[in-house]
Amino acid sequence: MPENEELEEFGILDTLGKPGLKEYGGKVDEEWLRQLKGEKSIKAFQEMRDNDPVVGAILYAIKTLVRQTEWRIEPSGDTPEHKAAADFVEECRQDMAHSWHDLLSEILSMLTFGWAYFECVYKYRRGPDAKDGSERSKHNDGKIGWRKISIRAQETLCKWELDEDGSPAGMWQQPPPDYRLRYIPIEKALLFRTETHKANPEGRSILRNAYRSWFYLKRIQEIEAIGIERDLAGLPVAHVPLEMLSPSASSAQKASLANIFEMVRKVKRNEFEGVVFPAETDVDGNPSGFKFSLLASGGRRPIDVNEIVKRYESRIAMSVLGEFVLLGMDSVGSFSLSSNKTHLFSQAIGSYLQQISEVFTQFAIPKLLKYNGVPPEYFPRLAFEDIETPDLNELAGAIGTLSSAGVLTPDDELEKWVRDFGNMPMPDVSTGRESEEFQDEAELPLEEEGEAQNV
Repeated sequence: MPENEELEEFGILDTLGKPGLKEYGGKVDEEWLRQLKGEKSIKAFQEMRDNDPVVGAILYAIKTLVRQTEWRIEPSGDTPEHKAAADFVEECRQDMAHSWHDLLSEILSMLTFGWAYFECVYKYRRGPDAKDGSERSKHNDGKIGWRKISIRAQETLCKWELDEDGSPAGMWQQPPPDYRLRYIPIEKALLFRTETHKANPEGRSILRNAYRSWFYLKRIQEIEAIGIERDLAGLPVAHVPLEMLSPSASSAQKASLANIFEMVRKVKRNEFEGVVFPAETDVDGNPSGFKFSLLASGGRRPIDVNEIVKRYESRIAMSVLGEFVLLGMDSVGSFSLSSNKTHLFSQAIGSYLQQISEVFTQFAIPKLLKYNGVPPEYFPRLAFEDIETPDLNELAGAIGTLSSAGVLTPDDELEKWVRDFGNMPMPDVSTGRESEEFQDEAELPLEEEGEAQNV
């Protein structure tokens, strides 16, 4: 430290530093690749999502797995007040203008772009027959519920509003059709991000590491398509008189030369094929200087484009732990390998579900219950089930081994957990098995039973 600087006194509640996010005027500048700076990243990731089959398959797999996951509101305690708060939030979750699964699909856009911003729109619950459509609800208790939780599309972002600590304070957007500047404060919004490094409101797209492979793969595929077309049609070549290439050529000659260039460039083998070109000789049999021909292909190239394409597709899938979508395409890959890769993929998805759960638990639910006068000690949480289908054979083997070793004792709680884990129905009291104690008692002879009672 320079000698002329003095240490300032500070309190334990003071903030001394900042996360170090590079932002200028509300625009984040953390990306070093020129093709992904600012709005270019949104367009690039949109193209990857919409045009690339591997990226599309992986994102579809994620969306399908998340949509089939069961969600619930868990009370934070066992009292009637805790249960009532959880039931109310569950009612609000099922009482929005859109379905819960549609909301999850919108939230998952954070995987493509790195972030997703939502505005919480509330309503007074006035019943299903309320004249004002914005107040219609399945319930008629006058409480405040969620009307909708609407996305504010990533491409409408104008700039971010950051507080003194560098944390997101709100979003400025310019959405169509009027492109009017609008501000949505964080107090009325939910921000979902894949990661929060440097408190960056834009997170980081899961496709970022796949961009380089996708960039080269796209161009290789384009070159391959052009090469195939040229191999099938042949390379068009036009010969023209030397004077047409001279700088002193007339305007008519230059116009003719431009038409020939355009014709050569657009020659294709399709239903419109055909060329009208000057003859190679004039009426007297003298060379005209014009000639049109197709050069035949030199045969198969030594470069195996198919292997290159497969390599880049594998890199794209590997960057998001989605290699399982490529297994079996070359008639290779064992079941155990597929199982291990899908398990790792499911664990990655589980981390994103946990992020969604935390945002709702920490921000959405407390705001909703605060508006309805519910004390913080009764706030519930959003929970989700495991997205993987349980392997009951492995579970049965584990329970059997632990029971034999005396580590685990089968009881009613364990049976309930196993039934829930395996998505099996819970036992019905009216048709359930009788306890061993009751069966033993029922098998006693009448006189023994009476003696037992007398004793």
